[in-house]
Amino acid sequence: MISSDFRPTFILGLLTAHGVDFVVIGGVAAVLHGSPRNTQDLDICFARDEANLTMLGRALIELKARLRRVEDDVPFVPDAATLKRIQSLTMVTIAGDFDILASPDGAPPYERLRRNAERFDLGAFAVLVASIDDLLAMKRAAGREKDLADIGELTAIARLRARGVG
Repeated sequence: MISSDFRPTFILGLLTAHGVDFVVIGGVAAVLHGSPRNTQDLDICFARDEANLTMLGRALIELKARLRRVEDDVPFVPDAATLKRIQSLTMVTIAGDFDILASPDGAPPYERLRRNAERFDLGAFAVLVASIDDLLAMKRAAGREKDLADIGELTAIARLRARGVG
């Protein structure tokens, strides 16, 4: 389940329209795979080449992204040079909370994460979503309470798929 004020498809559509190379990870990925999990943010892993960082920066500007949990009005310029230096950013946008991660704990290198990903058609566009195996590895590495619950759900979904159900 996803909150009504959180619009992940808006963010994903904008990223896609800008030509950003990314893979959906985290709670939204689990939901797309069939988890009943409730999530309030969108997480992606992104390619780190200069052209992609430029397109990601443009999308962040259009989303009016600003740093989350930062009390002071810290200037944030999401240009390629800035994005190349980050490992993760947690942001607030006009469509809800949005986190970008360069190399999430437990994830394979980006090219393999992308190659393993499943393509999900969301109507007007399609996105790559981390495979259940890669999501499980990331959830195990994170080890938070909510991740442990996701591991059980994702394992069950993988078993059902292996039996041809779902």
